[in-house]
Order: sequence, then C-alpha cells, then structure tokens
Amino acid sequence: MPVEFKDYYATLGVPRSASEDDIKKAFRKLARQYHPDVAKDKKTAEAKFKEINEAHEVLSDPEKRKRYDELGADWKHGADFHPPPGQQARGQRTPGGAQNYEFHFGGTGFSDFFEQFFGRGSRFDSPFAENGFTGEQFGRQRGPMRGSDVEGDILVTLDEAMRDSIRTISLRRVDPRTGQTETHSVKVRIPPGVQEGQTIRVPGHGEPGPNGGPSGDLYLRVRLAAHPDFRVRGADLFYDLDLAPWEGVLGTTVTVPTLDGRVTLRIPPGTNNGRQFRIRGRGLPKGRSGERGDLYVVANVHLPEKLTDEERALWEKLSRASHFNPRTT
Repeated sequence: MPVEFKDYYATLGVPRSASEDDIKKAFRKLARQYHPDVAKDKKTAEAKFKEINEAHEVLSDPEKRKRYDELGADWKHGADFHPPPGQQARGQRTPGGAQNYEFHFGGTGFSDFFEQFFGRGSRFDSPFAENGFTGEQFGRQRGPMRGSDVEGDILVTLDEAMRDSIRTISLRRVDPRTGQTETHSVKVRIPPGVQEGQTIRVPGHGEPGPNGGPSGDLYLRVRLAAHPDFRVRGADLFYDLDLAPWEGVLGTTVTVPTLDGRVTLRIPPGTNNGRQFRIRGRGLPKGRSGERGDLYVVANVHLPEKLTDEERALWEKLSRASHFNPRTT
C-alpha cells in the first residue's frame, strides 16, 4: 500500500549532505519558531512542530538516517511512494494462512511514513499460539478467542508530560485483500511524568477477537518530543547556557527558561565550561507523587571566532598582564 513520502531534509530546510550540527541548529531554530507555547496559531504550529520533531527524530539518529538515505531514488516519487521489498511490516500472515490487517494511526504525532519505516509497527500476539493451537487446529477452532494486540508510537511533548493530558487517537484497520477500512477513535490518557520508552496500554482497542472473543489491547510507546531548549534524562532537564568568556571569568546574572517560566540565575566568577547549576524542582514530574526532578543549567563558554583589531589588541594586552596558566594550575 503506497504511503506519502516525507522529505525530512526539506522539512528542516537542510541539504542531504547536512552535518549533525547543521541538523541540530536547523531543528532548534524551527522548533522555537513553531513551538505551540509561542505561536499565535497554535493548531497550525502544533502540526508543524510535530513534523519538525519527526524529521529530527530520523535525521539526528545515525542508524535511522542511514536507513532513510538508503531509500535511494524512490524518495522522488512523492505521494506515489511504495515501500521497498521487505520493509512492509504492517500486514502479517498468521499460521495457517489467516490474513492479519494493516493498522494506521492518526493523532499520535507520527506520519504513516514514519510508522512504516521507523515505528515499532503492529504486534500480533497469535491467540492460537498462546493457547497451544497450530494453524490447522485454529482453522477447526470454533470457540471465542482473544484478539491480537496492536502497537504503535506516540509523540509526547514535555508540556504534555508535565500534567495529565488526553489525546484522541484514531486507529484505522485496513484489509489488504479488499482495501476495506474500519476507523474508530479512542481517548488516550498521558499520565504526568511519562518517560521515554514507557508504554501506555489502552485495553480493548486491539484487533477484534475471532468468533466473538474479546479484543486485544492497544500499546503506545512514548517518544518524548525533542525540545529546542531542554534535554531530558529521567525526570531531570538539562539546559545549555551560552556565556561569553568575560561572563565566565567575572560572573554575571542571567535569566533562563524553565517549563514554568523564566527564572533568574547568578553565575559566579570563575565559572568554567561545563559547570552545572542545579535548580531544584524545575524538572518533570515523578509520577503522581507531586515530586519533580531538577533543572541543570550547563555553562557553555564560547570564544569569539572573529576579532576586530581593537579586540585583538585588548586580548594581547590581557595575555601579557595575566599570570594565569591553565597547564600549571
């Protein structure tokens, strides 16, 4: 079944030869522009933000990017794109020749294209295998049996992870033989403090059970959306604070972003590159306890790459007047 091809390089506005640093810079610029918290048209911005995150998810991961690039000339086929042989993971055949369905998700934050190639796909837990039946025996089985489970990925923003959130997901089931589709929607609760890789179970929304048996479950694996400012480690957040050399030497006072708004932070004199400052309780929730992780501000001291004649003269004057030698301290 054809899927709409996603040109991730075009989404981020970078060439196919872009470096990892180019991709990171392009993502951060676009993510800040389209972050729902700052955009006026929040609905349009939210959709664009998810597209940017999907492109970043693939192109920032060397393994995913390699697989994406290996699609070769087929990437030019646009909406008529057909997956290469061996990469159509959705429709699977059960023992005994029974045909499973293809499942397509809506509202998860990921496109069909991503789900096809980079998602975890659908999981079909064969009900007859669980109960010790062979494919031939299943063909003779007439009693009700539990349906298979279905898996997918869901993109969760840090703002959603901060609180109880509800997302409406559509699940479209396609019969590959006839093309007939059935679509239903389900509300999925995203608990506070949900973490990368955590699985959200939605009971009864998997594949219908044979012979009137109960349906399987839907499992959604959480993928935290990359944020233009923060990196996530468990319930803790990390923010890179850019400093000029003299700010690191002399100290300064800055304001830094948090998920709750900006706060003032004092940078003491003699702050070296990589030094961390902890702001307690400004991370993500730790489940329902009400406790939160911390925000770590990481000093990132930058050196000027270009100097005017006056600036160079001042740096040279400093080098002659200073007794500091980092190789002997």
